[in-house]
Amino acid sequence: MSKAFTREADADQLGDLLPERTIPPHPNLVTADGLAQIEDTLTDLTKRQHEVRAKGETLATASIGRDLRYWSARLATAKLTEPTGGSQVQFGSRVTLRRPDGTTRTYRIVGIDEADPKKGTLSYASPLAQALMGKEMGDAVAVGPSEEEIIGIE
Repeated sequence: MSKAFTREADADQLGDLLPERTIPPHPNLVTADGLAQIEDTLTDLTKRQHEVRAKGETLATASIGRDLRYWSARLATAKLTEPTGGSQVQFGSRVTLRRPDGTTRTYRIVGIDEADPKKGTLSYASPLAQALMGKEMGDAVAVGPSEEEIIGIE
């Protein structure tokens, strides 16, 4: 059947065939950047949804609808959380670690949806972030088979 003969209701029915995105079980802590990312994603998805509906792209409409439901739920449950300062690693902290070979790496501990280790952000629910929480400068943290020293906390 030609796309010209599909109905918008078909997209809603197809949406039932797509599995919903899983909402993580952890509290939805976000940084200010993370909250802005959620809002931007919702804006982009809404715009894309109108575009694909106008073209009659049923599968794309259903997929975007699923993503809109996920991000709307994440926005509704978002808890803006910023570091309170102090000497201990906490949500929102930027932590620099020194490896046994002397090289360093820095991560910011952020919300689940904004985490991207390649870009230097770790989900607060990740094992490494959990190991870092509450630690102070000079403390060692087990990372795999070795230990890394905390040399900076911002």
